[in-house]
Formats: sequence, structure tokens, C-alpha cells
Amino acid sequence: MKRRKKHKSSILQEKGSPCYLCMKMKPWYEQKPAVHEHHIFGGSNRDKSEAEGLKVYLCLEHHISGKEAVHNNAELMRELRQDGQRAFEQNHTREEFMKMFGKNYLEETNEE
Repeated sequence: MKRRKKHKSSILQEKGSPCYLCMKMKPWYEQKPAVHEHHIFGGSNRDKSEAEGLKVYLCLEHHISGKEAVHNNAELMRELRQDGQRAFEQNHTREEFMKMFGKNYLEETNEE
């Protein structure tokens, strides 16, 4: 019998909230409803992202279509990864993060 994977809730945002990036970037404008779940660390790290709750909910414009979409904008992708690492490090060490994801997305000079 095949077991279904348990999907962990996001540790950055409550499901059903407006788009994470709309809230972060434009809090004074109307925020769009989130329609897509985005795993902050994709590719070979997608399962780890899911297991640790490192995902956000995004509107279409911030996910895949447009210049502010994380899949089209390296700067926004980097910002999300930094947010994800900060959230992870609330309950884990930097060493644990780097062992799991292989990279530090936070610059030591900016973190105290």
C-alpha cells in the first residue's frame, strides 16, 4: 500500500492568506488572493522544503507570470530564500540549515 506524504503547513504564512509577496511588497495596496503554493527551495530540495514547511502562497503575478514573478526574478527568489532561512533558523541552527540545503542565503554581515 502506497503511503501518502504528509504535507506540513507553511512556517512563513497561514494557508488562505493573501499572496505572501503582495503583503510583503505592497502592504498599502489591495492584496491579491494566493492561488499557488510555492516551495521556496525547489528542485532537489523540494521535498525538504515541503517537510520543513518552507513554502509560501502566491498570486499568479508573483508566482509565474510577470516581471515580479519569483520564477522570472532572481532578486525576489533570493529574498524568499532569505525569508525561508530566517524562518527555519527560528527553531534550528544555521549549521542545520546549511547541512540540509547546502548553502547560506543570509550574508553574515547583515545578520546579528
